[in-house]
Amino acid sequence: MSWVAWALLAAFFAAVTAVLAKLGVAGVDASLATALRTTVVLVFTWLIAAATTPPGALGAIPRRAWVFLVLSGLATGASWLCYFRALQLGPASRVAPLDKLSVVFTLAFAGLFLHERLGWSQLAGAGLMVAGALLLTRG
Repeated sequence: MSWVAWALLAAFFAAVTAVLAKLGVAGVDASLATALRTTVVLVFTWLIAAATTPPGALGAIPRRAWVFLVLSGLATGASWLCYFRALQLGPASRVAPLDKLSVVFTLAFAGLFLHERLGWSQLAGAGLMVAGALLLTRG
């Protein structure tokens, strides 16, 4: 499958996640709900990695990659904690559009830190995403 198909699947599962998380976080501490979800993700991803990765691959990961993957994991944890708290406090139909502004932040960070070239279509799309998120979150 192409990266587009994988990205669309990721978006689909993110949408399913938002609805299921909203249902699951009702009456549960947001941090505890995040910890439970993270445990499931941990077990699930290790099972997939064990089934699809050649033996010894873990030891072959360079130190620099370890640093960035650990930092990415910490950022993911912070994101999930904030997301679950937002879902606990607000409607999923308003929380999710704001959460998806991560795409706009990613474009900005990719330009600043990864030196990726952003054309007018990416900048216009980011502007439309901000406008869309604002419209979707209005009362």
